[in-house]
Amino acid sequence: MKWKWPEAAQRWKGALRRYQYVLLVIAVGAVLLLLPTGGRDSPQPEEPAREEGASFDLEAFEKKLAQTLSQIEGAGETRVVLTLDGGSRQVLARNQDREGDGGSSNTVVTVGKGSGQQEVVPLQTVAPQFRGALVVCPGGGSAQVRLKLIEAVSALTGLGSDRISVCQGG
Repeated sequence: MKWKWPEAAQRWKGALRRYQYVLLVIAVGAVLLLLPTGGRDSPQPEEPAREEGASFDLEAFEKKLAQTLSQIEGAGETRVVLTLDGGSRQVLARNQDREGDGGSSNTVVTVGKGSGQQEVVPLQTVAPQFRGALVVCPGGGSAQVRLKLIEAVSALTGLGSDRISVCQGG
């Protein structure tokens, strides 16, 4: 015995077959609407919390690094001192105008904040480069622990092993 579709299902099946291309175009359009756009041409306003979080806090970084290094087997409680090459800096938006005689002028872009206040437009904040690191811990005398600590500090700071010193402390 062959199973037969109910009458309502037969009508739906016929309608779907008849309008399959129209439904396909609608489905593709819905998917395209849900995809994110590039958005490179239109600048989006930055949130104030982002600007404040962009500054680099050396003491907080040292503390977090020391806590992380303390988790390495055999290291014990660690203390970390980092030195920096300069401080963090901001790259500002600039407007470059070309003049008719071949010269050009370069000015910093500012935005009016109301009541006569002007503010520069930062493009990005560049974190400072590390100069060196000192790690002091009870397990610093062991060659294995020293190697693990140097690898970890190098991975987190970008320093070479020649700029990281690990000492045994009490």
